[in-house]
Order: sequence, then structure tokens, then C-alpha cells
Amino acid sequence: MWVLPLVGYLGSIVGFCFLTLAIASGLYYLSELVEEHTVIAKRLLKRLIYFVIGLQITLCVVDRFPLGLTLLGVGSHVAYLGNMRRFPFVKLTDPLFLVSCVLVLANHYFWFRHFSGLQQRSYSRMSSMYDQPDVPSFTEIASFFGLCVWLVPFALFVSLSASDNVLPTMGSEQPSHDDDRKNKRQGMIKVVVDYVLSAIGQVGRLAGLKKQEDRF
Repeated sequence: MWVLPLVGYLGSIVGFCFLTLAIASGLYYLSELVEEHTVIAKRLLKRLIYFVIGLQITLCVVDRFPLGLTLLGVGSHVAYLGNMRRFPFVKLTDPLFLVSCVLVLANHYFWFRHFSGLQQRSYSRMSSMYDQPDVPSFTEIASFFGLCVWLVPFALFVSLSASDNVLPTMGSEQPSHDDDRKNKRQGMIKVVVDYVLSAIGQVGRLAGLKKQEDRF
């Protein structure tokens, strides 16, 4: 078969594009909801951070998760909590915000290395292929990463707001002093989506895929 595999690749690409657009639209909508209900969003995010901290401590006490990584996770969520002091506004040059970004990457790296090493040690102790390895399943590991590592940073990224001109637009002019005084705030995810769409449109115009508007 020659054509069917090509159809499979094409369908995968189209499905991935639709999935990406659906996720971007959902995030855009969530960002607008947060802008309309800032007080409720702040209250929910704080409770979510406390819940994740309590969950990590429980995992350390009951399931014997490593103390060092648990302290790293708890400390990271305390840093995330610090970003709530001026919620929903944020400065991308704020040291606490930059530290939070580094902590997200550090948590992902060290927890991934922990579970990878745990699986390698468990499989190396197996004397037969019929032995059942005493390791967390893929679902358990993915759920842990989703709840304890990614959920709060992702929610903060969607909820926090930034200036309209945080990310430059390709081909745009420098903002004037009047624009600076009228500088409006909007969700970070909306800024990112608008910037990406603007960049894609600019690349399309440069490639000749989209004609510029005729001027009389």
C-alpha cells in the first residue's frame, strides 16, 4: 500500500492543526472569562495552589515521595502564590515571575528524572519477564504531572494579564507617547495568540500567499 499511508499522514497533520486551533480558542475564551471575573479567578487559583501543596505533602508522607523534590514542589507553588499579589497583572521582568518560570522547568526536569530512574531500577531488579514491576503506571505519572507540576503554572499563564505591547507585532511601528498613556491590559494568552496570528499573516504576505490590500 502506497496511498493509504500518505492519507494517514495527511489526516494526522490536519487533525493536529484542528486540535491546536481548538486549544487556542479555548484558552482565548478562558482568558476572557478571567478578565470578567477577576475576583473569583483569584480566589480559585489561591485555593488550587493550597490544594496542590497539600497533595504533594500527602504524597510525601503516605507514598514516600522524595523529600527533596517535595520541598522543591512546595517551594515552587509558594513562588507561584507570590505572583498573586498583583493579580491579574504581571511584569515579564519581575524577578519573582522569572524565578517561577525557572521553577516550572526545574520541577518538570527533576520529577521526570525521578520517575525514569524509578522505572529503570525496578526493571533491572526483575528476575523474570512475568514479574510485575512495582512502579507507577503511565496514567498515574501523567496525572501527577498534570496536577502537581503543570496545572498551577498553566492556570497562572492563562489568568495573568500583560500589556498590549508586551510582544511586538511584525511590521508594526513603535508606540507613541499617547499610546503609552492609553496602554491597555489584556490576558497574556490573548497577547500570545494575537502575536502568533499576526506573525503568520505577515509571513503569508511575504510568501505571496495573501495579497496586501490595494490602496487607491
